[in-house]
Amino acid sequence: MALDDTRKKILSVANKLFSRFGFHKTSMDEIVKIARKAKGSLYYHFASKEELFKEVVSKEIANLKNQLSIIVNNTDLNNVKENAVSKKKKRTPEKESFASYMAEQLDDDRSPDFL
Repeated sequence: MALDDTRKKILSVANKLFSRFGFHKTSMDEIVKIARKAKGSLYYHFASKEELFKEVVSKEIANLKNQLSIIVNNTDLNNVKENAVSKKKKRTPEKESFASYMAEQLDDDRSPDFL
């Protein structure tokens, strides 16, 4: 298995364990055991648990940005926006403030800074 594959496997296992048990309850020993890698391989790629966690979080943020970008740039959503705005008058009073807010957000063509 190449170095890059080893790194990906460690990141994948770490992601699952951090997601399930959190940072404090996940140990480097657990990660190498489940990934079936030597502890030296783990520390070759990541100097510390904190560094590994930061990499996992960075990859998750990048993944989320990518998914949000797809949603923001989806042309089918323009049809949803037009329907929401045209049906605004048919909404009940208790839903009006949230619906108005969402319609205003959909009318704002600017993308968030992070995309």
